[in-house]
Amino acid sequence: MYSTKDIAVVILNWNGKALLKQFLPWVVNYSDNAKIYVVDNASTDSSVAFVTEHFPSIITIQNTENGGFAKGYNDALRYIEEPLLCLLNSDIEVTENWLKPIVYEFNANPETAIIQPKILDYKNKVYFEYAGAAGGFIDKYGYPYCRGRIFDTIEKDIGQYNDTRTIFWASGACFFIKNSVFKELNGFDESYFAHMEEIDLCWRAFNTNHEAKYVGSSTVYHVGGATLSNTNPRKTYLNFRNSLFTLVKNTDANVFLRTFLRLILDGIAAFRFLFQLKPKYFMAIMQAHVSFYKGLGQILAQRKQLPKRPNYYETRSIVWSYFINKRQKF
Repeated sequence: MYSTKDIAVVILNWNGKALLKQFLPWVVNYSDNAKIYVVDNASTDSSVAFVTEHFPSIITIQNTENGGFAKGYNDALRYIEEPLLCLLNSDIEVTENWLKPIVYEFNANPETAIIQPKILDYKNKVYFEYAGAAGGFIDKYGYPYCRGRIFDTIEKDIGQYNDTRTIFWASGACFFIKNSVFKELNGFDESYFAHMEEIDLCWRAFNTNHEAKYVGSSTVYHVGGATLSNTNPRKTYLNFRNSLFTLVKNTDANVFLRTFLRLILDGIAAFRFLFQLKPKYFMAIMQAHVSFYKGLGQILAQRKQLPKRPNYYETRSIVWSYFINKRQKF
């Protein structure tokens, strides 16, 4: 049986002293007996010195380079032995007893390998937060969406997602996973650098018959966009490129047809940005496609080595459902 002592709360940091100063006290005060780690991705500010001075109980792990979210965690987690991992963004405010429902779910259902809590918006705490909301799903063509957030439509939290239920992917903003499963899956795909790597990991977990859960009785608040704003074209580039990588690697059948249709939908999205007089976002999608084509050989080689599993999607096309049928809630 697990307890909070079996949890490693692991916070990845890059030049985030201000965020650590703001949010670490909540983690320390409300994480019971969990072991807390700060993993530093070769920061050039005084983050490490700040943690060492003000939070001597926290263990710091210093990476030699800024390898992004994926490599940063991969490099650090090999040194962490606690059986349950919580990968926590540095811009998360946790709440009292946030870990207890998580431990309960891991104990009650041994098949559960990955868990996400309820993620609300730190800036407007009665609304869900973009990055994960009340648990993630994916459509046939690899477009992710959430309960509580579909594209840019975000729901108010009125208790509609206070349940515990199976989901397809959990947000990397607050991501619980069994250490053994993380290692079994060989961690995150480091070619992603940042964004979508947790969805890829969850898809690989699904394809090897592991289960992801949303636990609505545990709540955290996420600032969001503290590293890369949602309005940053770099984020658009990474999301579109890495989403294509994820689809090709993990979809069970008709990979070329599904990818072709996905590329068409991406093209429509790109021209929509252009018509909205947002040429930088148009170019970000075009560059994402160029990068995807360059990496396609490697992705196809990975695909051959990975198991597949059907019926990963509940919605055939979230794009059609949202933009054509005007269904804007889960």
